[in-house]
Amino acid sequence: MNDSPGRNDSGGLPRRRLLGTALGAAAAAPFATSLGTAGTAYAAAARPTGAGDLWVTVPEAIPVPLGSYFDNDGIDTAAARGGDFDGSGYTFPGEQLPPAGRTVVGGVPFLFPSSAAGAKNNLVATGQRITLPAPGPCLSAQFLVACSYGDASGTATVTYQDGSTSQAQLGGTDWYSGGSGVLTTAFRYAPGGTDQHPVSIGTAELWLDPARHAVAITLPVIGPAKANSPALHVFALSLQPAAQGRALQLRTAASTNSLLDPRTQSVEATVVNAGTVWIGAADAVTVGVEVNGARTAAPARVTTLAPGEQARVRVGIRNSAGTKPGTGGTGTVTVNGRGGQAAARRTDLTLGTPDYQPTDPSLGSHQAPYWFDDAKFGIFIHWGVYSVPAWAPVGGTYAEWYWNSLQSPSNPVYSYHAQKYGEGFAYDDFIPMFTARRFDPRSWVELFRDAGAEYYVLTSKHHEGFALWDTKVSDRNAVRMGPHRDLVKELFTASRTYTPQLHNGLYFSMPEWFNPDNPWMGHAPRNPYTLAPVPYTGYTAGKDYVKDYQAPQMRELVHGYDPDIIWCDIGGVNDSHDVLAEYFNHAKNRPHPKDVTVNNRSGIAPHDFSTPEYTTYNNTVIAKWEASRGLDPHSYGYNQATPDDKYMTAEEIVHTLVDIVSKNGNFLLDIGPRSDGTIPEIMQTRLRQTGRWLAVNGESVYGTTYWSRMAQLGDLRFSVKQNQAFYISSLTDPGSKLVVQAPVPIRKGDKVTMLGHHAALDWEFTGGTLTVQVPAAARAAGEYAWVFKVSWGG
Repeated sequence: MNDSPGRNDSGGLPRRRLLGTALGAAAAAPFATSLGTAGTAYAAAARPTGAGDLWVTVPEAIPVPLGSYFDNDGIDTAAARGGDFDGSGYTFPGEQLPPAGRTVVGGVPFLFPSSAAGAKNNLVATGQRITLPAPGPCLSAQFLVACSYGDASGTATVTYQDGSTSQAQLGGTDWYSGGSGVLTTAFRYAPGGTDQHPVSIGTAELWLDPARHAVAITLPVIGPAKANSPALHVFALSLQPAAQGRALQLRTAASTNSLLDPRTQSVEATVVNAGTVWIGAADAVTVGVEVNGARTAAPARVTTLAPGEQARVRVGIRNSAGTKPGTGGTGTVTVNGRGGQAAARRTDLTLGTPDYQPTDPSLGSHQAPYWFDDAKFGIFIHWGVYSVPAWAPVGGTYAEWYWNSLQSPSNPVYSYHAQKYGEGFAYDDFIPMFTARRFDPRSWVELFRDAGAEYYVLTSKHHEGFALWDTKVSDRNAVRMGPHRDLVKELFTASRTYTPQLHNGLYFSMPEWFNPDNPWMGHAPRNPYTLAPVPYTGYTAGKDYVKDYQAPQMRELVHGYDPDIIWCDIGGVNDSHDVLAEYFNHAKNRPHPKDVTVNNRSGIAPHDFSTPEYTTYNNTVIAKWEASRGLDPHSYGYNQATPDDKYMTAEEIVHTLVDIVSKNGNFLLDIGPRSDGTIPEIMQTRLRQTGRWLAVNGESVYGTTYWSRMAQLGDLRFSVKQNQAFYISSLTDPGSKLVVQAPVPIRKGDKVTMLGHHAALDWEFTGGTLTVQVPAAARAAGEYAWVFKVSWGG
């Protein structure tokens, strides 16, 4: 895959980049200050008009001064150095962050700390108790957070005036993930200089019970800021008071380049029920946009929203005749209901999508498509020359890294290869053995469909540099050698013919280990035992690696195969600004436009989603992400040494999927076919078992969104289908009673069922706890994860 196991920054390989989290519940949105920074402009809540007493005003969020709690200096300026954010002497550059004082991030006002010399500006979570002011009942506590040396989260406790408490997860992701938070800098200060890598601060939200008066928040006990130890840093805190009565808050609003249909642009908004009254169908709540040069073509509707809950909606707008795509304008996003206006927000909008330009701002306006967000589950396929030797220590080195592992005498692959094939057997000697003679593309895509996947990603070329398509810039490919077949074309054709519902994706390694013109590992191919040079079969050296080889190959994939996903790996030298602009424009300007997507490993900052591998997050990550791993305990490519009982079980797959979905992620599950094109039976079995579970429980996965209050509670996970239902997934047998000690959005008249068992279940909600009676027949109907559905009555 992308990261060499056991290597780190000092080993010369790119550091794994993960997007930041906003844990608990968060609203990731453009940041704007009173100085006019581009983004959603903040305005104090206006009193609703034309609705009499139907809608009440939502109180403005209240920033909480934290200066007396600050114990860490994590922000420097060029003129005032000396801070130490992470225990290693690195700090945020204050010049690229908001000035000290009141600022607005994600629609929430905060008191941003000082970057003055010697000033403390954040606190490191070690169990501090923060005393809260007395604004009255509150819905939530909003934080600005960042983590050092990895993601960090833990349990925060809210104490109420009556002595009672509530708990939820609070945390964030590594600041080095860069580009992912709502406040991002282009570099960070390093001891004695600068490190040209983006770092960021994200948002996090902790739910509060508006029926009780919160008086204190006790932060998680995580640890001090020191090298190689995760720490959670808090920069600011604000409280969102509750309104008494029927009230809606428009927290964020922004135009996007995403499409609701080929002619309708999406404006996204976050609507919060900030009152004490449920919103139902009778309230007739709609969200629209008023702006010169465009009109609302598809208003969003909010038909069910419990107090304290969020609805993240998409409003469709279309440009008026004569309005050029990309025209800027200031408009008003409005929330109307019961014959009046409930909320409104002025915001800068971009009307229509102009052609993408090869710049960070232009490419950065692209985002993951809605189909990708809704799909949740995909299949990764690692298949190439490495599928011939197909060997690595079980649970150790990735098997697809065979050639690179072969270079080190201390690696078990080094001795294995000598004993199995001989020291004179070059890696490229495996190419004729990569036959794909039993490759049946139709059976592959039908298996992916039966597994319940909504998309797949095939390795078009891994780090070994062997292309699975008919590339014209090198003979090192599957048409000229090995199978003598265009494997990419065959798979895409089969998918578009037999499983048109699947989205088709391609993985592409940006560098190649031993390409003579740009060897990622520092040298051209050589015999690892004698160090004598060996050919890079099929490749003629002397090219400009990027201009004459890498970029042309990526363009071949864009124009020749029309993938819905380009899944880059590693980064490094590239022409990704130009190539991705061409990719996005190719999709946008076709007769029937479509939304495509790219991950965060193309070597440039703009991306649509991040890609942690063989790991996930502890809580919700608002910036779109996709976790990948193999069915194998630690390999993407097929490893013949792995026994069947070491592969993921169906239960493990389902648990991983449910967990990831609850946190706003997608799960890209990898299989490794054999060199002849057959998929090992154990892999097929696991995929079909997963598909059977999804056939029953998929409605809690596909097209859902995360719960804004929390993602998990012990063995429980949550998801929401807006305006329709709330899902509680138990990763263990719930027993005769399902007990959920959380603010589940449920009220009298709502129905609770268990998917796979259609009879209504008895339930009660008292004292902030939902208890569902689970008869034996319902428990018996469940498998792997038991999914309970709260159907809202409207």
